Amino acid sequence: MISYQIDLEGITAARLRGFFVGWPKPPSPETHLRLLQQSYRVVLAVDDQTNRVVGFINAISDSVLSAYIPLLEVLPEYQMQGIGDELVKRMLRLLDNLYMIDLTCDRRLQKFYERFGMNPSTGMMIRNYARQSRA
Repeated sequence: MISYQIDLEGITAARLRGFFVGWPKPPSPETHLRLLQQSYRVVLAVDDQTNRVVGFINAISDSVLSAYIPLLEVLPEYQMQGIGDELVKRMLRLLDNLYMIDLTCDRRLQKFYERFGMNPSTGMMIRNYARQSRA
């Protein structure tokens, strides 16, 4: 069974292994923990049998009008089980007092987010891939 939590109680870097699949220079589990600690809101999916974190979503915010959802990930072996859907639903509920909630995704993922009432938009970005791992 999968349970969900909105805090980092009991979460260690060791419980965050296996994320950032396909990233050329993925953040370490220690960096992953730091980014979660410094987020405005987090929702974690935890496998109750293994006590392993199997999915997460985070948001950063000005706490007044806006929030940005930079990351949503579910470990590959746990995908296609509704965990990503549940993470998004729970995060949007946590942010429903804000005026705007934004995220950036590849075009192929827009249909996924449209199911939650999100609309496609145009954006700009800079990616400094040399800093991707934050090492």
